[in-house]
Amino acid sequence: MKERRTGTRSKSLAGQLLLAHPALRDPNFKRTVILLSVHNDDGAMGVVLNRSLDKQLGELNAEFALGPLAGIPLYCGGPVNPDQLIIVSWQWLTEENAFQLHFGLDPENTATLIGTPGITFRAFLGYSGWSKGQLENEMKQDTWIATTVEGNQLEKSDGTALWRGILGSIDPELKLLANEPDDPAVN
Repeated sequence: MKERRTGTRSKSLAGQLLLAHPALRDPNFKRTVILLSVHNDDGAMGVVLNRSLDKQLGELNAEFALGPLAGIPLYCGGPVNPDQLIIVSWQWLTEENAFQLHFGLDPENTATLIGTPGITFRAFLGYSGWSKGQLENEMKQDTWIATTVEGNQLEKSDGTALWRGILGSIDPELKLLANEPDDPAVN
């Protein structure tokens, strides 16, 4: 289990959000919000936060069906290893003005934390990953916009609305781009 607290920007983007630029058309990442858990000299890894599978962990298999984790929402974490299950929790620590992330929780530890006030749990199938230097190169091409997590912003919405809301809070021009229709003829 990895824990990361972020309250200020650092060289590493671990514990921060990557927002797909509105011009990004890759179907794996179009209009996504990615929560990074690892970002170092060897590469980066995270999960897509806003692609709900409209299922709960209890629907995945019998192991979870009758246990305390059955109600955890299930998401598509990304195109890499789509059969791999990753359990993540986070919370906003108001007194520290920091975001606390636990990534890759094992089911037993997660079960002991269920019901703890202020902690959000999600399960992801697959993840998003970048090899050494790949994410940095993509960011130089304005493919991604990095930002810190602020307060409970991850709890306010889901899907494309989460992406639009966070992107729009960064810059008014990005807000306009995020609200453009896929087909300009529909405008």
